[in-house]
Amino acid sequence: MHIIDLSSPVDASFWEPDPVIHEILTPAEGARHMAEEMKTHFGIDFDPDDLPGGELLSLDTLTLTSHTGTHVDAPSHYGSAGTYGVPRHIDQMPLDWFLRPGVVLDLTDAGTGVIGVERIEKELARIGYRPRPLDIVLLNTGASQYVGTPRYFTDFAGLDGPATDYLLDLGVRVIGTDAWSLDAPFGHMLRTFQETGDRSVLWPAHFAGRRREYCQVERLANLDALPRPFGFQVSCLPVKIAGAGAGWTRAVALVGR
Repeated sequence: MHIIDLSSPVDASFWEPDPVIHEILTPAEGARHMAEEMKTHFGIDFDPDDLPGGELLSLDTLTLTSHTGTHVDAPSHYGSAGTYGVPRHIDQMPLDWFLRPGVVLDLTDAGTGVIGVERIEKELARIGYRPRPLDIVLLNTGASQYVGTPRYFTDFAGLDGPATDYLLDLGVRVIGTDAWSLDAPFGHMLRTFQETGDRSVLWPAHFAGRRREYCQVERLANLDALPRPFGFQVSCLPVKIAGAGAGWTRAVALVGR
């Protein structure tokens, strides 16, 4: 089995609308910190110089959103109520949704804007595959080339409402993208709304989750490394954050040799 990493990193050096703060306690600082903790909480004197090299353990403290890096959106992210019932949080989702056969669609020619049903159907016809219930569908839009830069948040393509429903009608419950969002960029959506007055163009892929229970995996990477469009497994198990609308994932593809 060959494992292909499909995840983008959490990196404090990247440009983000909500910047990541990464504070590192070195092993030497960790030793001094532990000495202070032992004294404060347990009344025990501890000399960090007694440790080999005066070091104990490093410690990383991060400030970031649950939508930073590669992550899974839960139904509760899309709204507080769904027509199907109360949307579930990420820690309540069935794990078997996230370890399934995958299919990747090459949509790198889509540019910036929306992807409709016709484009999805064309790509499925090209690769000769029809997604089966609970397959994980991955959209390779080419956006991952801009990870870490402002362009990542403005230059990509997302699904329109009918395209999202098309995949959900096939029984797909997890849709992934290498873009920042499964919807079109904010600017594109808002300009289209201002020109047309059509509210259906506003976050249609996310709002589909108010009618249909499903999850999105956003900010994938390395989809070009997949050796074939289907015939592999995807693992994107989300971190179990209680009551959260999303959870980070180390998404990978499992490809048989």
